[in-house]
Amino acid sequence: MSIVEERLEDIKSTIAAETPPGISVTSVTYEGPELVVYTTNPREFASEGELIRKLASKLRKRITIRPDPESLMPEQAASERILEVIPEDAGVTNLDFHKDIGEVLIEAEKPGLVIGRHGKTLRDITMAVGWTPEVVRTPPIESATVSNVRSFLKQEREERREILERVGRQIHRELLSDDEWVRITTLGCCREVGRAAFILSTPDTRILIDCGDKPGAEGEVPYLHVPEATPINSIDAVVLTHAHLDHSALLPLLFKYGYDGPIYTTEPTRDLMGLLQLDYLDVATKEGRTPPYGSEMVREEIKHTIPVEYGDVTDIAPDVKLTMHNAGHILGSAVAHFHIGEGLYNVAFSGDIHYKETRLFNGAINDFPRVETLVLESTYGGRNDYQTDREDSERTLKQIINETYERGGKVLIPSFAVGRSQEIMLVLEEAMREGDIPSMPVHLDGMIWEATAIHTTYPEYFRDELRDKIFHEDENPFLADEFNHIDEGEDEREEIASDEPSIILSTSGMMTGGPIMSWLDLLGRDTDSTLVFVGYQAEGTLGRRIQNGRREIPLSSSRQDDGRGRTLRLEMGVETVDGFSGHADRRGLMNYVRTMNPRPEKVLCVHGDESSTQSLSSALYHEFNIRTFAPRNLETFRFR
Repeated sequence: MSIVEERLEDIKSTIAAETPPGISVTSVTYEGPELVVYTTNPREFASEGELIRKLASKLRKRITIRPDPESLMPEQAASERILEVIPEDAGVTNLDFHKDIGEVLIEAEKPGLVIGRHGKTLRDITMAVGWTPEVVRTPPIESATVSNVRSFLKQEREERREILERVGRQIHRELLSDDEWVRITTLGCCREVGRAAFILSTPDTRILIDCGDKPGAEGEVPYLHVPEATPINSIDAVVLTHAHLDHSALLPLLFKYGYDGPIYTTEPTRDLMGLLQLDYLDVATKEGRTPPYGSEMVREEIKHTIPVEYGDVTDIAPDVKLTMHNAGHILGSAVAHFHIGEGLYNVAFSGDIHYKETRLFNGAINDFPRVETLVLESTYGGRNDYQTDREDSERTLKQIINETYERGGKVLIPSFAVGRSQEIMLVLEEAMREGDIPSMPVHLDGMIWEATAIHTTYPEYFRDELRDKIFHEDENPFLADEFNHIDEGEDEREEIASDEPSIILSTSGMMTGGPIMSWLDLLGRDTDSTLVFVGYQAEGTLGRRIQNGRREIPLSSSRQDDGRGRTLRLEMGVETVDGFSGHADRRGLMNYVRTMNPRPEKVLCVHGDESSTQSLSSALYHEFNIRTFAPRNLETFRFR
């Protein structure tokens, strides 16, 4: 009998000893980080309100109770009974029964009413029908991505269950080494922005944090070929901080080269990464480049993803626990905190953070039980990287819109589909509602509308005020009449370009391809129109070159038949409005460390150009007297 099987037998005995007479536990198994308990008495388990919490505390595991198939009420009768238990106001839109695992997936407009106070309604459902309920939200805006992901996971649930059981055995395996050390190896995004990738290793475990590309620099990918990361299938787990491509683009490549383990991230990040990666492949194909992987690898990645919620302590290896916290950057973005060994060491990877609250999110969390080392992003870590106050930025944007409107022109805003676009949409909706700018069409091009639909699927990740508005359809700002999703391609763009004054939000945010190039072609010569940058433009991107004064713009020949490229003389106005970034500026980064509880002993400044990382590293050292580093790629730091 293996060590895992022995542990499961011990756990089964402990559960039997702790449960009241009459409750039978037929089997116990691991599925990923969770302990799954099968019973012929699901109703009795549910009636003992504190029993599961008591067992979870004693065993120090997340526990899921599942009924044996024999104990289940027939589906038709169960459907009727479930709808009697759930309040009508919950807006149940679908019930999906999975008999092999005894679960019923309940899709509802208001999941909170299905859950009930402290989970009471969920327990009532199990007591009534025997099935274990799982709840998901019905998106207020229909999302093809969310629908496809849910359908795919349902279709693949048998294989996914096998994956989770295998992962569970890996997590709970026996430690093979008595040594105690912790190392971080930098595989990318050091003294540069993009291709984020790090290996966190112990004698028994190797974890990859992020695996992104580098905007505007084709071929510059993380150093996955180094000994710390090879062979790929020796990596125990991948942790993804957020969905932006400079952190997630190359994750499917891991599966192409033999990785078969889990990816831990938040649920909205799972959906957004799939959306962005598929678009990444589409753009590469349209630009005549060979994509690094196929769409089947994106599906494989999603199949291996294990969602975690903010604040949940999750076992991801025999000697590593992961807790993810709000990073305030984009939907589902997380600061990843790793607790290593039995109190041996603690490391936090900031991912990308925004320290102050925004219209969308609360500010990044920096309160942890322990942190000895912080790996901190430094995108705006330079000496003079101070962003304009958010209110001043909004006033400036509204002034530019009003002036352009009076000239009869159009405002063209290159924007990241995820995060920045939704921030700008909220600013525009409020400004038009309150009369600060004229009411006019706001055209959303590229993936912006689909990304917005995913946002509205997960309002629990928003600030309280916005979350409450999403719950009320008549107050949902993303459903404003002025928002128009472009879905007819070039013909619709040409019609909009020749029509009344309007605002156009278009991907890509750094002008590295996508529909923004068509808009440049259509509006670039219009002296009445204005191009407004509201986000970071990385070195080497077209957006940065235009910001720096370049006005001769190379365009592809997609709108001509001569098969040759050409040059556009940019004559529209060009403005930059700081303050909308999803990144903390120099002051925010300093304050993040200043108020961090506890303050780390060491800080690695990464994800910024050379001057930014070195400047922030120096400032943190002099201000707080802590050891700081501005590492290069391919360095390894040993902490214990």
